[in-house]
Amino acid sequence: MIFNQASMAHWIKMKGKDVMPQLLIVLFSVFLNTALMAEDPTVQAEAAETSLLFASPAERRVMFRSIAQIAPSRKIEAGASPYPLESKPMDLGDVTFALEGKKFTLSDFLTEDAVMGMIVVKDDNILLEHYAEDMTEESVWVSFSVTKSLSSMLIGAAIQDGYIQSVDEPVVHYLPRLRGTSYENSTIRHVLNMASGVRWNEDYADPESDVSKAGADNGLTLVSYLADLPIDAEPGKKFNYNTGETNLVGEILRSAIGNNASTYLTHKIWQPFGMEFDANWMLGVAGGGELGGCCISATLRDYARLGVFALNDGQLRDGTRVLPENWMHDSTTPSEGYEGYGYLWWLFDPGYSALGIFGQRIQVFPDDGIVIAVQSNATAAVDTLYHAHQHLVVNAIRDHLLAD
Repeated sequence: MIFNQASMAHWIKMKGKDVMPQLLIVLFSVFLNTALMAEDPTVQAEAAETSLLFASPAERRVMFRSIAQIAPSRKIEAGASPYPLESKPMDLGDVTFALEGKKFTLSDFLTEDAVMGMIVVKDDNILLEHYAEDMTEESVWVSFSVTKSLSSMLIGAAIQDGYIQSVDEPVVHYLPRLRGTSYENSTIRHVLNMASGVRWNEDYADPESDVSKAGADNGLTLVSYLADLPIDAEPGKKFNYNTGETNLVGEILRSAIGNNASTYLTHKIWQPFGMEFDANWMLGVAGGGELGGCCISATLRDYARLGVFALNDGQLRDGTRVLPENWMHDSTTPSEGYEGYGYLWWLFDPGYSALGIFGQRIQVFPDDGIVIAVQSNATAAVDTLYHAHQHLVVNAIRDHLLAD
């Protein structure tokens, strides 16, 4: 997996286009449509009056912590026995990294306004747990595109359960509405790799782009919209970041299991693995399906536990398999179309990440037993300097821990 500074720059470029239809169009339109349903009047006012693109950090803090109060969401229920993470604090404040000829420490990073929470776990021990302002271990925070990686896991769970036979099954087997369209020859693998070959324009500055027009439908006609798109490349040959298709993954899952994604996540991972707190998953429309590419809200510790679940190759504490054997290996193997991406995971050397705009991250170093999760409120959806700091600091922490 070769994905270092140059590839990180490519990720930033890609995500600069990916200001997320779920977020900038669907999410905020839902905020406006449902803000009056929120129980907290302050949340109502913040949500109804603030455009996310121009929101202040304080306004975004309200939104990012309050998705379930201001938008249709479905609960993901915690179990009675949390996966044990033992607190063994380690002084990591002097961990250093360099950027543009300047030296920084982890302490410098943690004092940045963007950092709302950070946790470092090694071998099931919490070495660092940091919260900013009034955030605590019980505070939920929206993950944005981190959710994509969890949707990938749920596809794996559906394969393990026999609902889906393999990632090489055709998309149209589960979504027959797409027969005779550009998706006729696309497989689940192609969609997970964002390499369906279907033409998609993710330019948010262009009101005629696919992401703008599809988002304006508020998720109601996503499949029919995708069905009308032309083919641009042979399936599997070209990587093209396509948020619409990540919601298609959610539709495939829902069709396969005959249930909603939140309930399936609750029963397959959240409760049996031992997540400590309830979470929630934003819906495209009230009473509808979850957004496969966006907006699970959970606590920092539980994001770390998801990384540990990945480290454990999708097994429960008793060895029961939730994901197929080698699923995480396959998920984090470079696709033919792009070596920096797997099954909705970003691939680095070393390790792999679930990444979301405004600086959300679950970083997994599988060979080292290390998971680092970060909750952020960056100055912009894609804050280039902050992303560079974050990328460097997680690797500096790994290097420091391995050197001890």
